[in-house]
Amino acid sequence: MTEPVPQLEVRNLRKSYDDGRIEALRGVSLSINAGEYMAISGASGSGKSTLLQLLGGLDKPSSGEVLFQNAALGSVIGLDTYRAHHVGFIFQAFYLLPTLRAIENVQVPMLALPGNGNSRAERAEALLREMGLEHRLYQYPNELSAGERQRVAIARALANHPEILLADEPTGNLDSVNSARIMEILTGIQNQRGMTLIIVTHENEIANAAPRHVRIRDGRIEA
Repeated sequence: MTEPVPQLEVRNLRKSYDDGRIEALRGVSLSINAGEYMAISGASGSGKSTLLQLLGGLDKPSSGEVLFQNAALGSVIGLDTYRAHHVGFIFQAFYLLPTLRAIENVQVPMLALPGNGNSRAERAEALLREMGLEHRLYQYPNELSAGERQRVAIARALANHPEILLADEPTGNLDSVNSARIMEILTGIQNQRGMTLIIVTHENEIANAAPRHVRIRDGRIEA
């Protein structure tokens, strides 16, 4: 019986900056199966966010490769196609567009795919209702609390039905109450939708709660 192909795989991944003087990743190899929930932890500057960016096709490695369903990112499958169709992103800083209302922010990723304005608005409203934000649909980001902004960002990440959800320090700007709520939402989404969830965090409590916990130190995965 043949082994299933990993959903994501990195092979001898290296990433350097400043003409090679700064090595963020130093030969990382890792396989991630579809539907897996994994946390990546490490100190500041360890390379954990760099790894997440490469897994999401936001950057290209200096050497090595990232594969999605055995297809190499950047060559066999284009990075734009991969990001638009397969991956949802959540960031510590939210990155909501300040001039757009919540329901409009959620629609932004949908603009890369076929569909009309009514269908986009209906999906955005449904996702915001799922996040408990039915009373905040038409608020601008500066009219929302930090926890509400992160819930809008989660709704936006789900807009294009991704199979993979990547979260970079999703609770970093939140208090303990909102942090717990965001983690409850993310783990609930992963469980209900069967999505792959990869969270980068420096918080041990969050990292240790994940079924799989990968630690990075100085650009390498710790044994």
